[in-house]
Amino acid sequence: MNKTPVIAIFDIGKTNKKLLLFDEQYNLVQEQSEQFAEITDEDAFACEDIQALTQWVKKSFEAVTYSDQFEIKAVNFSGYGASFVYIDATGKVTAPLYNYLKDYPEDLKQQFYQTYGGETAFAKQTASPVLGNLNSGMQLHRLKYQQPETFSRIAVALHLPQFISYILTGKTHTDITSIGCHTNLWDFNNHQYHPWVKQEAINTKFAPILACESIAGYVNKNIPAGAGLHDSSAALIPYLAAFQEPFILLSTGTWCISLNAFNNQPLSVEELHRDCLCYLTYQGISVKASRLFAGYEHEQQTKRLSAHFNRPDNFFSGLSYNPSIIINKSTQIVIASNNTMVAASGFGERNLNDFESYEAAYHQLIYDLVQQQVQATNLVLQDSVKRIFVDGGFSKNAVYMHLLANAFPHLEIFAASVAQASSLGAALVMHTHWNSNPLPSDTIELKLYINSYNVFL
Repeated sequence: MNKTPVIAIFDIGKTNKKLLLFDEQYNLVQEQSEQFAEITDEDAFACEDIQALTQWVKKSFEAVTYSDQFEIKAVNFSGYGASFVYIDATGKVTAPLYNYLKDYPEDLKQQFYQTYGGETAFAKQTASPVLGNLNSGMQLHRLKYQQPETFSRIAVALHLPQFISYILTGKTHTDITSIGCHTNLWDFNNHQYHPWVKQEAINTKFAPILACESIAGYVNKNIPAGAGLHDSSAALIPYLAAFQEPFILLSTGTWCISLNAFNNQPLSVEELHRDCLCYLTYQGISVKASRLFAGYEHEQQTKRLSAHFNRPDNFFSGLSYNPSIIINKSTQIVIASNNTMVAASGFGERNLNDFESYEAAYHQLIYDLVQQQVQATNLVLQDSVKRIFVDGGFSKNAVYMHLLANAFPHLEIFAASVAQASSLGAALVMHTHWNSNPLPSDTIELKLYINSYNVFL
C-alpha cells in the first residue's frame, strides 16, 4: 500500500492544541486535537503546562511517523503570540510560560515608558498599544528587573511557535511574524529591533531571525521543518494567495482580529488608544489590525447560559438564526465600550431572567458581540474594501454570520471555509521544500450571507 505524502502542522491555540496533516493538494486528511489543564506560576496565576505540551508534541509526531497511511514529508508550526518560552544553556525550559493576561507591575511599566519616550510615542514606533504582558517584550523586561536570577539563566527566549519547532529540531530561531505582533520589540519605522532591545541587553536572549520560507532544521534527519509562524499572520497567507482585491479577514477565535493587509497607513494615536496595532506578514509587510476579545467572552457567557437554562455547554452550536427574536425584543440597545481590548460587550450585565429561552438569550449575546465587532472592524476598514471574509469558529455560527451581514449591509460578508487557515498558511510557506505540484487555487470555500432584515438601528 502506497502512503500518502503529507505535511504535518502543529497549530497551538490557547485552548486547543492540534496536529493536522495536509496532502499535496492541501486537503486536510487528518486532525488530532487535545486540551490541557492549566497549571500555575510562582504567583499562583494560571499558565500553560509547557511540559505536558512538550510531551504531547513529541508523542503525537512520533505516532504519525509510524503511520501506515501517511508519509511525513515536512513539518511546520503555528501558535498564539505574546508568549515566550525560556531555555537555559542546557536546552531545558527554565521558567513558566507566563500568561499574557497576567497584570503587569505598574511601577515597571511607568519606568519603562518614561525611559523610552512615553507611551504614545513608543507605541507608534512599535505599532503596539500599551498592553502589559501582551507586549511580550515586556515579559523579558519584567524578568530582568524582578527576577534577575531567572533572567541570567535564560540562554534563549523563543516565542511559542518557535519553541514547538525547537522541540522537534533542537534548533533555535526567531520569526518575523512573532516579533511583529504587538511585542514592543520591533521598530516599524526602521524595520529592525527597537533600540531599547539592545540597550537593555534583551537582544542577547534572541536567536537569529530566520525567513519564514526557510528550513529551520530536520526531524529524524530527513524531514524538513519550518521555524513556525504567529497564527494570525499565518491565517492571512491563504487569502493573500487567492484574492488580489482589498478585503478584510476577520479571524475569529479567542480573539477576533480584523486584518487589513491593504491598509498601510501609520497608526494614529486614536487607533492605538482603541487597541489597533500592526502585524507583520511572513514577508515582513505591515498589516493594520484591530482586536476584540469576543471569542473569550462568548466562551464565558455560553457557560453562563448553559448553567441558567440547564443546557449542554455546546447547545448554541445547534441553533438556527431567528431574526424575529432580534426584531421583537425590547432590550435591543446596549452601550458597548470602545476603550480596551478586553472590554466586554455588555451582555454580562444582562439579567438572564429577562429571556424566555436559551435561544432568545443567545441571540442577544451574539447581537451584543456583533455591535462590538462593528466598532472594532470599522477602525481598520477603508472605502476600497468590499468584502469581509470570516474565518475560524464564528464563521460556522449562523446566528453570528447573519447578524454580521446585517451590520455591514454595504459589504459582502462571506463565511470562509478553509481547512484550518493558520495551519494551511504554515503549510503553504513550506511548499517548495516538500511539494513539486503547483500551488492550488481552490483552498478557500466561500458562503455569502445576505442582509435580510434591518435589525441594527
